[in-house]
Amino acid sequence: MPTLRRLALLALAACPAAAFAVPVTVQLLGPDGQPLANAVVAVEVKGRPARTSTAKAEMGQRDRQFTPQLLVVQTGTAVSFPNFDTVRHHVYSFSPIKVIDIKLYSGTPAEPIVFDKPGVATLGCNIHDRMSAHIVVVDTPTFARTDAKGQAQFDLPPGEHVAKAWHEGQKAPTLQSLRLDVPAAGGALALNLAE
Repeated sequence: MPTLRRLALLALAACPAAAFAVPVTVQLLGPDGQPLANAVVAVEVKGRPARTSTAKAEMGQRDRQFTPQLLVVQTGTAVSFPNFDTVRHHVYSFSPIKVIDIKLYSGTPAEPIVFDKPGVATLGCNIHDRMSAHIVVVDTPTFARTDAKGQAQFDLPPGEHVAKAWHEGQKAPTLQSLRLDVPAAGGALALNLAE
């Protein structure tokens, strides 16, 4: 019968990236050097899956607003669009990663929409022009939204990774690729968006 120590070593050998993860704080900065709050940072770590087939998420409508106004999901996630308002909405997106046209409805449409390409989908409502939101789709399960200081927390293995970042204020509607070098001890790292 295997000992606890042997089982622990076998578990570490089977999942080396998780075994050697260190705490990392990534701060996302704009071109002016100021922190970017409510931005997306995703880290592509070798050996972690790029797609999912079972993840689910929700982009609701409440008080004539999308909720949340920024949703981050992994490629392959099925997103439902429940309408919690007493009025009907018509959700649409003309974004290249996913064209959406959910005609006037109340309640929840029967089928969720699978976001199968990475990128940014901008949503609107044909009935309520002030309604807008973004769904950011990333090829990694390792992602976060930045806080008021532009920071996101991760546990990452040391080494060189690719970070993908996006903020609503940038000119291009695509995620920017940035190099992320994680030292053996972890710590705080800054990333700068180009535009």
